[in-house]
This record gives sequence, C-alpha cells and structure tokens, in this order.
Amino acid sequence: MAELAIEDDELVLRLTRAERLEGVHDDLRVPISAVHGVEILEDAHAAADVVGVKVGTRLPRVVEVGTIYGAGKKIFAAVHRSTPRGIRVSLTGASQDEWVVGCVDPEAVAASLTSGRRDGGAPSTR
Repeated sequence: MAELAIEDDELVLRLTRAERLEGVHDDLRVPISAVHGVEILEDAHAAADVVGVKVGTRLPRVVEVGTIYGAGKKIFAAVHRSTPRGIRVSLTGASQDEWVVGCVDPEAVAASLTSGRRDGGAPSTR
C-alpha cells in the first residue's frame, strides 16, 4: 500500500513494487511548500474516477494506480479495494495537481501531514 511521508523538506509518496508497475511510475516527491491542501475522502475510488486519459492500472472499485489526465488536472492515484477511504493532497507548482491516496486511517495520515503547519503553510516535521 502506498505511504505518504515527510522527509526533510519534501512530501514523498512511496509506492510498493507492485504499485510502481501498476502505475508506471516511481515514488513521487514534491517540496512541502507545494502542498496547499489535505482532504479526507470517504470514497477515494470516486476521487480517482475522473473522466480522461489514464496511464496505469484501473479496475473500477478494485485498483486505481496511475496518472489521470482529466477535468483540467493531472492526478496521481494509488487506491485499492483494501483502502477505499483516503486523502487528497492538493498541490501547487508541482508536476501533478493532486495525489489521491487510499489509507487505512486517513484521519491519522491527514493529521500527520497537517501537524506543525505554520502560518497556514505546508506541513512541517517540527
């Protein structure tokens, strides 16, 4: 299962070996300053089901891992049947506009990403 982590001044989306193959992508990294929002999703599959071109693996409501070009956005999704809830990370000035990531406990992941925010800015590890 994909995992979000803060490393130094970057937010990293670590993918499993299978997700790298499914999504035709390696781990993703963005500067923490690129993060401008974190939203808990009750249905991460729906957030990844955007009309457009999809590069990766998609079996509706089972697995959605890859890049989605649609709705005027570039989204990277990593959602599985075992993690139907998740979070949306909104980005500015990054190669993707959003990351949609399935999580067992999206509230805890969102809290870890937003804790330590200064002046409404990006998450901090301090």
